[in-house]
Amino acid sequence: MIRYLMVASLLLGGCSSEEQTISAPAPDLSDSSTTVSPLSLYTFDCGSIVVSDLDVFSSAGDYAGQTDTLTNTCYLIRHPQGDLLWDLGLPQGLVGAGPQTEGVFTLTLKKTITEQLAEIGLSAQDIEFIAISHSHFDHSGQVAMFPDSQWLVNKDELEYMFSTDANKIQNARFAELSKSIHSGNHDVFGDGSVMILALPGHTPGHSALQVNLAESGSILLTGDLYHRSESRELKRVPRFNSDEAQTRESMEIFETLARESGARVIIQHEPLDVATLPKSPAFLQ
Repeated sequence: MIRYLMVASLLLGGCSSEEQTISAPAPDLSDSSTTVSPLSLYTFDCGSIVVSDLDVFSSAGDYAGQTDTLTNTCYLIRHPQGDLLWDLGLPQGLVGAGPQTEGVFTLTLKKTITEQLAEIGLSAQDIEFIAISHSHFDHSGQVAMFPDSQWLVNKDELEYMFSTDANKIQNARFAELSKSIHSGNHDVFGDGSVMILALPGHTPGHSALQVNLAESGSILLTGDLYHRSESRELKRVPRFNSDEAQTRESMEIFETLARESGARVIIQHEPLDVATLPKSPAFLQ
């Protein structure tokens, strides 16, 4: 989603961090069937976004005047080696504020991530790792609630997030975190069960996530490679993507992986896809 000052102002903070850089070659994804029991996947409600004009979501111009409601989701992956939170939703300051409108977007958030963690007996301090598909506000909004987690971040996205004064202000809370910086694809736990996939174009370091579950099989979480089912079917690219050609290359890579691995694709903003997942406290294994 596009940045907006209304929510960017909720992400401010200081600037200190520890860093670990991972520069190993991208791992081989040809065997995507690796599973680790009891690997689990939880789905959290991280808000909703009513879009009054979808024009910005297609460079082809065919969405002008259309409306839609996008869901906003975050995911907890529980692994024997630690817990990973994927995406951080809309800013927690929206809770209790009611629908907030800025431009074509009306934002609503009913519960914070930490409230949903508490419902399954966890706290922010239990989350060893956080990672975001990209740095737009609807995927990074609750970073302030996880000051003790290690941030797994793509090198190109990190550079983008602090490339301008405006970006530095919006992403200041991330500057405080301990970081593990990677290039290309990243095997989170070193066993192939949870893979951060480099799929740039929406932003310079945009990523998706593959989770290989023992019972439910492989799940691919798209980040914002696609926003709607129709976006995937028609290969529509938002006007605000950083690089349209790069986005289309990433789409081809993603679709090849989805086809060859037989993975179940979840478009994170698509209500119909998200509805097929159990809502926390239920989970997939």
